[in-house]
Amino acid sequence: MLSGADRTTARATRSSRTSFYYSFLLLPREKRRAIYAIYAFCRAADDVADGAGDPAEKARGLLEWREELARCYEGDPRHPVTEALLRAVRRYSLPREHFEGILDGVTSDLTRRRYESFAELEGYCHRVASLVGLLCVEVFGYRDPRSRDYARELGLAFQLTNILRDVGRDAGDGRIYLPREDLLRFSVPEEDLLAGRVTPAFREMMAFQVARTRDRYALSDALLPKQDRRNLFAARIMARIYQGILTEIERMGYDVFRRRAGIGTARKIRIALGTYLSERVFPAFR
Repeated sequence: MLSGADRTTARATRSSRTSFYYSFLLLPREKRRAIYAIYAFCRAADDVADGAGDPAEKARGLLEWREELARCYEGDPRHPVTEALLRAVRRYSLPREHFEGILDGVTSDLTRRRYESFAELEGYCHRVASLVGLLCVEVFGYRDPRSRDYARELGLAFQLTNILRDVGRDAGDGRIYLPREDLLRFSVPEEDLLAGRVTPAFREMMAFQVARTRDRYALSDALLPKQDRRNLFAARIMARIYQGILTEIERMGYDVFRRRAGIGTARKIRIALGTYLSERVFPAFR
């Protein structure tokens, strides 16, 4: 029977209906609970950064989550999310510094709205996404330590995909995550992004971004040790779903301003089941 804290984190993940939710469904119960707790914590912090309020108010909200994280690691959580997280932290030895790094990345969104280079953007992606992957891989389990490199690289690819999918939404908030060096290289003025203009130069630049992101998925796949493929099937489900988003961006002619690229629920479920069954993974549900 689920505790109140577990119901809170499960509800947070389920209500999001993100690709992560469909990737986690086939995990054994205890692992699924731990992943829900990680996701709910990250979601709560991200909601503070992206929600209503001025930057100072949001900063206070994120500081409160940082303080709650400290209480969690001290064994005295006071929020349902961190109550569930405490069990995951203890069971899977989740490093506190990874959660703190995620909070650092989310907090940077309050003040930073431009990135000069891809190298700078990689640093941001590491904090808000690769660290999440490094937490999740501890829950999934692995035998070869190189699986951590796989998780780190795959997290980067996920965040790059998110950035491409959300160019329009972020521009509406005055944020541009695409590196300025790339905008200059393809002669795409910031004003075109802020105005939602899809020009030939913009399409060429987006095609380059999609290709670079696909390269990172290929790199992550090459890093995945064969002996850990079964343990990491949930991550591989996510990878296939997210690569489907890239294909949808291309199909839309790179017009990410009129609507948000995504794939339907039925297709996500097919991908999840197909990936799961392809490895003949049958975890024990208890």
